[in-house]
Amino acid sequence: MSQALYDRTLQRALKLLSYKPRSVAELRARLLEKEWADEAVVDRVIARIGELGYLDDESFALHYATSRLTTKPLGRSRLRRDLQRKQVPPQIVEQALNEVYAEESEEELIERAIAKRLRRTGAPTTRQQAQKLFDHLMRLGFAYELVQRKVRQLSQLDELEE
Repeated sequence: MSQALYDRTLQRALKLLSYKPRSVAELRARLLEKEWADEAVVDRVIARIGELGYLDDESFALHYATSRLTTKPLGRSRLRRDLQRKQVPPQIVEQALNEVYAEESEEELIERAIAKRLRRTGAPTTRQQAQKLFDHLMRLGFAYELVQRKVRQLSQLDELEE
């Protein structure tokens, strides 16, 4: 293994991490994209970057989950799926989800999502509009029972107002 190849791989890794945080598996895949990449060198570079504290799946998962929930209210299943796409190991995904949803419950998040949607579209007045709201909340990854309960409550409020 040549020092030049190691240095080149290390520089590429640091450059990739400067753009955005990445999971270990994501970084490995990006480093191995190049035709000049060597798997042994990539493993050595990833180990070194981990030692320096620039690469850690646990902190990455927690940071990613927290930032996603800050920008957009999401349900547990959607956030789990997003972290799995980032190739974070399952036990770390669950640990991050437990920490994030301990701070802010799905109940609060779905209330934020509903309020945001209602500001844009108004309260559902027809069954079709209620179904669209239901589908939107399901796509955001909230639990079926929670979505069903919230949409039903909203529909009952509309019936009482009329």
